[in-house]
Amino acid sequence: MADLRRRHRALEILFLVPAVAYLVLFFGYPVVKNVVMGFQKYTTSTFYTGEAPWVGLANYSAVIGSAVFDKAVLNTALFTAGSIAGQFVLGLAIAVYFRRRFPLSGLLRSLLLLPWLIPLIVASAVWRWILDQDNGVLNRVLPTDPGWLTSTSLALIACIIVNIWIGIPFNATILYGGLQDIPTDLYEAAALDGATGWRAFRYVTWPLLRPVVNVVLVLGLVYTIKVLDLILGLTRGGPANATQTLATQSYHLSFVEFDFGQGAALGNILIAVSLVFAFLYLRAARREA
Repeated sequence: MADLRRRHRALEILFLVPAVAYLVLFFGYPVVKNVVMGFQKYTTSTFYTGEAPWVGLANYSAVIGSAVFDKAVLNTALFTAGSIAGQFVLGLAIAVYFRRRFPLSGLLRSLLLLPWLIPLIVASAVWRWILDQDNGVLNRVLPTDPGWLTSTSLALIACIIVNIWIGIPFNATILYGGLQDIPTDLYEAAALDGATGWRAFRYVTWPLLRPVVNVVLVLGLVYTIKVLDLILGLTRGGPANATQTLATQSYHLSFVEFDFGQGAALGNILIAVSLVFAFLYLRAARREA
């Protein structure tokens, strides 16, 4: 009996080895390497000489004290808050609408997933063409050109709108699944007490949907706070840093200025913020369970 248990245990470990190796190689090592680089003077010369002097917290001091950091933090907060709010409200409205059965509802739900399935860099290229100042489709139907991607006051709003369009399917799909788990008997009982329409949503739907809402919001935060390719494809952080976020600034430091140490330091700050929201997600998931 003991030999059989040991064999089962060895077999379980054997099945886990590929997954653990994959996580260590493609997730663990890059994260550890990035953390270490944040404390080094890591530039292009490091690839030739192999030398990366230890500079301690100098990289963190440099990126936090830079003129762009405050603007990037503010833009990250506005971009994240605006995107999450728009995605959630519209996603919830669509999920509630599709809860009722009507002809072609299944087909429309499938088509709703298209923005989510398109690669972000492709979506940003399409939207850049739509919002283009000279040849944009949208500007052709407007009397004036507001400068969606060239105005310092509108560029961030344009990025938020595009990100909302991309994130609606995720919110709608998860919330629709949560709505399907609510028994219809509860609505019938609530209707007998006079709770219909908005009152039924407030007293029946929302309380039972709240665990799913918590998960959707936290996952949305973790995803949105690190959006990079969408903004790079639309504005590259411009004009005049109007759409520069922590993610795009980290990219700029690493692959434009080739100061990989400072880029890694800013990336580590972003990782730390994401870990906070990941912790909140785990708590929300535990409460739901």
